[in-house]
Amino acid sequence: MPTTTKDKPKAKKRTTTKRKKNLVIVESPSKAKTIEKYLGSGYKVVASIGHIRDLPKSQMGVDTENDYNPKYINIRGKGDVIKNLKKEAKAAKHVYLASDPDREGESIAWHLAHILDLDTSSEENRVVFNEITKDAVKDAFKRPRQLDMNLVNAQQARRILDRLVGYSISPLLWKKIKKGLSAGRVQSGALGLIIDRENDIQAFQPEEYWELPAEFKKSNKKFKAGFYGLDGQKVKRIPDNEMVQSILKRIDQNQEFDISEVVKSEGKNNPSPAFTTSTLQQAANTQLSFQTRRTMSTAQQLYEGINLGGKEGSVGLITYMRTDSTRISSIAKNDASKFIHEEYGDEYAATKPVQGKLQEGAQDAHEAVRPTSVFRTPKSIKDKLTNDQFKLYQLIWSRFVASQMTAEVIDRVRVTLTQNGVMFRANGATTKFAGYTKAYPAAKAKDNVLPEMVEGGNVKLDKINPEQKFTQPKPRYTEAALVKALEEAGVGRPSTYAATIETLKSRAYVKMDAKKFIPTEIGKMVQDAVRDYFPDVADLKFTAQIEGELDNVETGNEDWVKVVDEFYKPFKGELDIAESEMEKIVVKDKLAGENCEICGAPMLERLGRYGKFFACSRFPDCRNTKTIVKEIGLVCPKCHQGQIIERKTKRGRTFYGCSRYPDCEFISWDKPTEKTLADGTTPKDGEDNKKSKTTKSKKPATKKATKKKAAKK
Repeated sequence: MPTTTKDKPKAKKRTTTKRKKNLVIVESPSKAKTIEKYLGSGYKVVASIGHIRDLPKSQMGVDTENDYNPKYINIRGKGDVIKNLKKEAKAAKHVYLASDPDREGESIAWHLAHILDLDTSSEENRVVFNEITKDAVKDAFKRPRQLDMNLVNAQQARRILDRLVGYSISPLLWKKIKKGLSAGRVQSGALGLIIDRENDIQAFQPEEYWELPAEFKKSNKKFKAGFYGLDGQKVKRIPDNEMVQSILKRIDQNQEFDISEVVKSEGKNNPSPAFTTSTLQQAANTQLSFQTRRTMSTAQQLYEGINLGGKEGSVGLITYMRTDSTRISSIAKNDASKFIHEEYGDEYAATKPVQGKLQEGAQDAHEAVRPTSVFRTPKSIKDKLTNDQFKLYQLIWSRFVASQMTAEVIDRVRVTLTQNGVMFRANGATTKFAGYTKAYPAAKAKDNVLPEMVEGGNVKLDKINPEQKFTQPKPRYTEAALVKALEEAGVGRPSTYAATIETLKSRAYVKMDAKKFIPTEIGKMVQDAVRDYFPDVADLKFTAQIEGELDNVETGNEDWVKVVDEFYKPFKGELDIAESEMEKIVVKDKLAGENCEICGAPMLERLGRYGKFFACSRFPDCRNTKTIVKEIGLVCPKCHQGQIIERKTKRGRTFYGCSRYPDCEFISWDKPTEKTLADGTTPKDGEDNKKSKTTKSKKPATKKATKKKAAKK
């Protein structure tokens, strides 16, 4: 009997269970993308996009009566992120927290653990790595650990201290001086350095002195020499013109100078160690003209991963950029040695590479800032990087390779020339062996070749040009110099300096002139108030002491509550005194000397975020404002009618243009002088002069240029 369909046995349904994945949480999406590629299909990597919890903005958020218990809340706007993280964590086999390997990263991991209800007392779910490369990431996941509460408490103590200072002093400054002001431990320390330097400059009394530069000739070859001394004795300084004339009277222009001494020696210039956060910020500022914030932002991109295409895909190009250490791993040293031997030769590889010293209070948790692979040369990946990324990567790569190389060897020669007891000295130097400068040309010493000279010979004086000079005070701080001063004082951490500097600028406490800091009147007022009523906050030594105590919290040698309490109790007493005794300061607006063209009321000079400007005295009824035009005393080289004036971009960068703009579009980033206009080193006719030193900089965009660009699109 044939079987029917009904009689056939039913096929069993195949059940498939979805395999659970391990969840990895990092801070940034770009970092997540890079790490997921390394870990494979068994892992899902998501980003928290920075912190997810913090103290509230609307209140102090610290219970000073109960062990400074912080009131953390979910950061506004992070609701969807938190919801998604909880969903992913619930479905995951295991959760790993892979935020950055420092106090801040440990704190982010701790807050994530709280949000996701992870067991921090027993679970080993914290993963850290110093570089985002396949080997480093995979190795880190073999050795997960528990959360380090000492690191968390050190970060928490710093955050609470900064909140207690900022949320106590700032409202007081608003009441007594002006709204929108702030003060802080590191901020006030940095502002104090800038103001003290400015006070020193203003109080400086210049002293006259003279120099006697001369040009000599030997076998038709000219060379320069400077006055050295009289009758066998060195003269440290020529104080006045009277002495200049007495020296010149002893010189016979028609008589040759005797070559009385020729000293030849060999010298060495050793390479610097690989970068720390601070030295990277300094070098990028001086060599690349990068502001500190720009340096750290670009370094973050290089660390988190750049898509190089091909088999490599996205890869982290440098090690973690927040470090105080110059230490290099043995693997990186071996790779560098191999590269140097192959690329430059055996004689360029150092057997004992230079080792840097840790600053007092510095942390040695991470390696120096270096490339993750020395074989990945800047040239080989240039087309995969932005201009900023390439410049910074090249700087980091060159400095690291140089640190593993031999010294530059220099042949030096010192020649003393004498006539009638008047002594001149010339110093020459030529590179005998390039050493580390082969990889780091920016560090190469300049050659100064002198003609061949022997003792007993003669040279002819070609010309002598007496120059009156005056002693100069110490220069104003550049960003690089300020970073160095803060680090040497032990104030804050180099990783926080970028934010500190940006705060000083945004509050208009300082302004920039020729890339140097100048304190504003409002900055001086705030600092005076802080110094008068909160001396500990303004004191660099006290702030450095606090940093040391926070380091002790990190190592488990000090209790964070005790550190905060010992600071806050005397601070609270100072705050009470300031509340009752600080007098209200009236910030008077100066008359601009002209009337408003809209309503006819007097215009006032006021201080805004980007400096001074003119505003109508009837504000807010009349909102007319004008930029303050600052002439530099030169006629426009293009139209020969307008004056060259100093102007500002929207971001506050200074440039120079014609007062007749838009009728005349002459513009230049560099400040023109009579000399640069005469010799063609300032762009003319609104175009870049090919011989100009300013051709490397793009011109500030004009409204007309922007409209043309938009029209083309």
